[in-house]
Amino acid sequence: MFGDATTALMERAGMDAAYREATGCSLYTVEAHVRYLREVADGAALQVRTRVLGRDAKRLRLWHELHVDGRIAATEELMCLHVGADGTRPFPDAVAAELDALAGPAAEEPEHAGRAISPLGRGGTVVQRPPT
Repeated sequence: MFGDATTALMERAGMDAAYREATGCSLYTVEAHVRYLREVADGAALQVRTRVLGRDAKRLRLWHELHVDGRIAATEELMCLHVGADGTRPFPDAVAAELDALAGPAAEEPEHAGRAISPLGRGGTVVQRPPT
């Protein structure tokens, strides 16, 4: 679901299949943080909401939320690079402008955005498995 949402955002921002074919450029995910928050029943109506959290010349930070019955069931935060055959490339002006138009105000950043996975053994209990 989140992969399809990223593709939909790319298409909306001008990085559709024709763009990818003509330029050889696409987005490449270099970091992803997924949180599964609740079970989703088979056949449930799903909705993914996507937000642009920020970008620079070559990077794009995205936030996806999977909604089921009006509640968030999962989230994914992505750091993506705009790449071509010869490495990272700046976003073309038209694509950059579309991404900027899709970006929400920084004050609206989701609570869990930007968080890292906590190391084991810090502030929590570490469960050791017995030797086999």
